[in-house]
Order: sequence, then C-alpha cells, then structure tokens
Amino acid sequence: MTTSIANSENSRQAAIKSISGALESDIIENPDFKLKHIIKSIPRECFQKDMGKAWAKVVINVLMVALGYASLVVAPWYLVPFAWIFTGTALTGFFVIGHDCGHRSFSNRRWVNDLVGHLAFAPLIYPFHAWRIGHNYHHKHTNKLDFDNAWHPIRPEVYENSSPTWQVIFKTFLTKKLWWVGSVGHWALVHFDPNNFLEKDRSQIKLSIIVVAVFAALVFPALIITTGIWGFIKFWVIPWLVYHFWMSTFTYVHHTTADVPFKNASKWNEAIAQLAGTIHCDYPAWVEFLCHDINVHVPHHISTAIPWYNLRKAYSSIKDNWGSYLHEEYTFSWSLMKQLTDECQLYEENEGYFTFKQYEAGK
Repeated sequence: MTTSIANSENSRQAAIKSISGALESDIIENPDFKLKHIIKSIPRECFQKDMGKAWAKVVINVLMVALGYASLVVAPWYLVPFAWIFTGTALTGFFVIGHDCGHRSFSNRRWVNDLVGHLAFAPLIYPFHAWRIGHNYHHKHTNKLDFDNAWHPIRPEVYENSSPTWQVIFKTFLTKKLWWVGSVGHWALVHFDPNNFLEKDRSQIKLSIIVVAVFAALVFPALIITTGIWGFIKFWVIPWLVYHFWMSTFTYVHHTTADVPFKNASKWNEAIAQLAGTIHCDYPAWVEFLCHDINVHVPHHISTAIPWYNLRKAYSSIKDNWGSYLHEEYTFSWSLMKQLTDECQLYEENEGYFTFKQYEAGK
C-alpha cells in the first residue's frame, strides 16, 4: 500500500481509529474481556425456546409463500414484479427458519432441527448441513482476516495475485453494484463439494446435497412440464434471485462499513468482533416481518442460542449494558448500499478500506 493512498485516506482512517483504538484499549486494560461476560448480562428468558411461537411462524411463513405464488398466478403483468419481490422475500423467511434450525435454536430436539432445516432449505436448493457447518465457522471467526467465510473484504495482495478474470469479477462486483449476486456465488462454489469440509462432516454434507437434488429432480421437471420454461423462470428462478438479493444484502450490511475493522488472529478479540463488528440495520416493516427480524443481528452474534423471536428483547438489553461498544444503527436504502460499495472495495489491515481507483493510482 503506497504512501499516497494512505495520505488521501486520513479522514477515513481517523474514523476507524477512533472506534477500533478505543475498543483495543479496553482489551489491553482488560484482556480477559470475554463473550461470556456479554452473554451473562442478557436476560435468561431471551434464550428460552417457545415452540408455540416457532411453529406459528412456520405456518405463517408457509401461508406467506403460498400467497406469493398465488399472486404470481393471478396478477396482471404489471403487478408481477411486486409479486416476485414479495414471494422471494417470503422465501427468505424459509431460510431464516432453517437458520435457527442450523443453530439449534428452533427446537431442543436435534432431529427436529435437522428435519425442519432440510424442509425449509429444500425449495432454495441449499444443502442444509453444508450451510450449517460453514456458517457456524463464520460465527467463530467474525471479522477475522483470512478466516471469516461469510463476507471477507478483498485484500490488495489477493486482488493483485488473482487472474485477470477474477480481477474483473472482483472489481465489477462492487463498482457495478452487483453485491446482490454475491450470495449466489457463495452458494454455488462452496456448498456442493464435500471436499470443502472436514472428513467427519462429509456424510452429512452428502445427505443434504441428496435432499436438494431429489427436490430439484421432482419439482423442476414438473414445473417445466406444466408451465413451460417461462413458468420455471417465473415461479422459481426470479423469486430465488430475490431471495439471494436479501441474503447478499443482509450478509454484506451486517459486517461492512468503513469504520468496522477486520483484524488478524493476533489482534482479534471475539467479544469485540461480535459486539462492535456486527451492525444493526432497520428495513421496511414488511421485510422484517417476512424475514423474522434477522436484521436484529447483534444479539445473534453474541449468542446463536437466542431464537429469532427473542432478538429484539436481547438487543434492548445489549444496548442498555454495552451501548458504548455498538456501531451506529443504519436504515436500509439504496443510498446506503451505494455508500458502502463506493467506499468499501479493497482492504488493508491497519489502514482500512479504499477504492480500486485509489489502489490503481498508487501503484
């Protein structure tokens, strides 16, 4: 990283250091600051499962998805885009239910979590165990450089050493505002290869791949036979892309802003990373309803044992007890996404984010 780029980023780095420096001083003064200290401050009832609420939301989610597909059947052409958005967002609710199953916060019975998780993920063609195992790794290494596998900023040396094709992909992904397809790439490249996982987990991975393969083998041909290729695109592909829009957006916004640092393992502190490196973002009420408050993400990173319906109460407690550590809250908007993708393109440890233009100017 050249001096010219560093000098041009003084104001941005000052913002980073004002937060990360203060948090690091807390670590130095109290190196025993642990995640368990935060967890113990959260009311115990936030960790209690309520099967009535859990199953009621499953029923509501199924009804919302059914409503979405019914609207696709009857809607005139000029309302179909709105039906796509609604249906894809409701399908994202299926993912959030499976998400709780993956964290074992849906039910106390593992087989129930696995069954519901597979059923919720099947329409999304998402291998449940592959996602569950990989996602739990993200929680163990949130915002840790070279370890976090959910969203990881692009480092200049990685960009420089990549093939020309991948350089174009990296650059296009952010400069052309294509963040919303990131989840599709992650889904395709990671979750269907058992060799991406430890040997002890591969039998479960293969089972989940078989489940989605069977679903696709039964449903896709039936859909094409009855509705044609356009029906397949209309009823599955486009709602599925809307689902990935939300997956990409939630993942990106949860951990990305110019003043949230990624740390290498020697400087990384789990409590600080989960508490200060996770961002709360408010979305339209209908999105939060259909996606089961997944946007209330800070308490989920403090403890994955908190069911979705207790996230708001837990977050209120966290704000009361640890508010000085929390990042400012965001409200979702296109201007927010433009700001994030404009500012957060390449990342250098201890210097933070900078743009492709700044990098190329300093070469």
